[in-house]
Amino acid sequence: MNPNKPSTYEKISATSKHSDLFPPDAYSFLHDALELALKSQKKTARDSFSHISAHDLLDAFRRLAIKEFGPMALTVFDYWNVRSCEDVGKMVFDLAEKGIFTVTENDTLESFQNAYQFEEAFAAPFRPKNFF
Repeated sequence: MNPNKPSTYEKISATSKHSDLFPPDAYSFLHDALELALKSQKKTARDSFSHISAHDLLDAFRRLAIKEFGPMALTVFDYWNVRSCEDVGKMVFDLAEKGIFTVTENDTLESFQNAYQFEEAFAAPFRPKNFF
């Protein structure tokens, strides 16, 4: 690794400091979710990596949030101003615009819309189960 070349985290931190919508921690978390999606894809793919879809990224985002934040996930995301799957897409396209992530011509913000409801994805797993 070139010591003079900034890491991905440094690039994300530097560019996200100028974001009016989301704080650097939200972008860093998104990067971690992308890494998780890539690892999951590598485990299941026999060939080399292919493109990470919005669905796969959002699934990794959900799994990582539940693992890292547990029942506090919604609180953390609310603090970060990330309140929907579309917000995740906005961060992806923001980082793509800055050259940190790449998207294809088939990737759209609409592909991130309504994949799941945050309330169900992040609160439901921690609600008490009905005993009857």
